[in-house]
Amino acid sequence: MSGKLYLVPTPIGNLEDITLRALRILKEVDAILAEDTRQSIKLLKHYGIDKQLIPYHMHNEHRELNRFVDMLQSGKVLALVSDAGTPAISDPGFLLVRECLREKISVECLPGATAFVPALVKSGLPSNSFCFEGFLPDKKGRQTKIRELSKEVRTIILYESPHRLVKCLKQLKELFGGDRQASVSRELTKMFEETVNGTIDELITYYEVKPPKGEIVIVINGYEKGN
Repeated sequence: MSGKLYLVPTPIGNLEDITLRALRILKEVDAILAEDTRQSIKLLKHYGIDKQLIPYHMHNEHRELNRFVDMLQSGKVLALVSDAGTPAISDPGFLLVRECLREKISVECLPGATAFVPALVKSGLPSNSFCFEGFLPDKKGRQTKIRELSKEVRTIILYESPHRLVKCLKQLKELFGGDRQASVSRELTKMFEETVNGTIDELITYYEVKPPKGEIVIVINGYEKGN
């Protein structure tokens, strides 16, 4: 009898942002696959959950894939969590889900925290239709991807690291134009949460003076004819 895989969203900052159902599942499963066990243990300790944590991250997901599938096929019930937010959204998880579906193993994803949703809503930019790109390519293909997105009519959402934010904004300016409306959110749900709205030029000026810290979400207005 095959087991079951639960994808369990975890808080992106504030530990109170987790559902009662998520806590119940984490207590009931046989083991938890965690992107970073050092991060996940903090959440489990906070809620008094004593459960085996098994590393599952980008450096071992290919190597350990068959092991986890075997565990599920033997009847184990596992939960998959990332450092923060919903697994498989710019985090490991896709490979395991795909393999489980191929092997007819039940997969269930709980609803919960994802950083780009509050960033999009707080941006004041159109949210009825949007394009989530996650992290842009580091080097190869980065300029090509930005060029493609410059003509995207939907609102665009990107993730970026704080130390590359200004460089990223300047690269966007080259093809989007400095007057394109955008928004930068950081440290969402945490004590120093901040969202800054303005043109790309205004955001560059702001963050050149105030280097950002924490996780970054960039939201950019879609292309409009005449721009």
